[in-house]
Formats: sequence, structure tokens, C-alpha cells
Amino acid sequence: MRSDEDLMLAVGEGDLKAFEELVHRHQAWAWGVAYRFLGHRQESEDVVQDAFLRLLEASGRYQPTSSLKTYLYKIITRLCLDRAKKKQPRYLDVVPDVPASTLDAPREMERTQQADAVRAALDALASQQRMAVVLRYYENLNYQEIASALGTTPKAVDRLLARGRDRLQEILKTREDV
Repeated sequence: MRSDEDLMLAVGEGDLKAFEELVHRHQAWAWGVAYRFLGHRQESEDVVQDAFLRLLEASGRYQPTSSLKTYLYKIITRLCLDRAKKKQPRYLDVVPDVPASTLDAPREMERTQQADAVRAALDALASQQRMAVVLRYYENLNYQEIASALGTTPKAVDRLLARGRDRLQEILKTREDV
């Protein structure tokens, strides 16, 4: 199996099959990062598609100085942060379907409420903090990898994560008290 970096160099030489293989390898986790940050399926798909288009456009200039995955994290991070700056409140035209009643309905409702609370708390974080939290706790990246994706230092990542954790605890504690 060819490495991501070898595939990317082949893409730079016009090998679209190599690009297709890269997309298949990375689209699932890329979508997961975008979705955890943005919280919206269609927007996440748009970000991932745009990220792969940018990757394709940059293929001729690509130099394997770091892993391709790190490079792709950086692209997705920037696209998500850009979207967060432009994000406006969303109003639904359609009311979501109510799930069918089951014996586990109370437990499922509790899990859904907890997931909604975490999602709302994440959305309340500043964009840089939210992305640092997503990359660290959902993607398990180390501080250096997060710093690379955010274009900052590991020390700054440490501060972002500390402030993000504190803010999440504060928000979730407030919700429990209600």
C-alpha cells in the first residue's frame, strides 16, 4: 500500500486514481472533524469537499515535509474557523421526526439530551477553543499536531484547551443546576 505522501506526489503528476484513493482513506475522519466542530451535516460535507478540492489544487506544490493528514487537518481547521466567523443562526423549516416509542426511550432521551447539552456547550466556546477541543478529545491529536493545524504553538494550545475545559464545565454545570 502506498503512503499518503507518495499518493499526493502522484496526484501532483496528474494521477487522479491516487487522488481518489486519498479521498477514500480520509473522507470519513475529515467529515467527523468538520461535523464535531460545525454541528451540521450539510455544512460539514461542504467543508470536506472544499478541503479535498484545495488539496487537489495544491497537489502540484505539495512537499512532504509533514504528514498529509497533518496538512489536511490544517485545511479543514481553517475552513471550519472561516465558517464559524460567518455563521448565522439557523431556523428549521421542518420539525424533526419524533422517534418511535421503545422500552429504552427514557434512556435514549437522556443520552440525546446529554449529547445536545455537550453540542450546545461546544457551540458556546470561542472558535479556536472549540477546534482545539475537537482535535484533542475527539481526534486524539497531540499538542504539536493541534498547534500545526491551528497555526500556533503547543503552549497556546495548552491555554486554549484549559480555557475550553473550564468554559465547558461552567456551561454544563449551569445546565445541571437548571
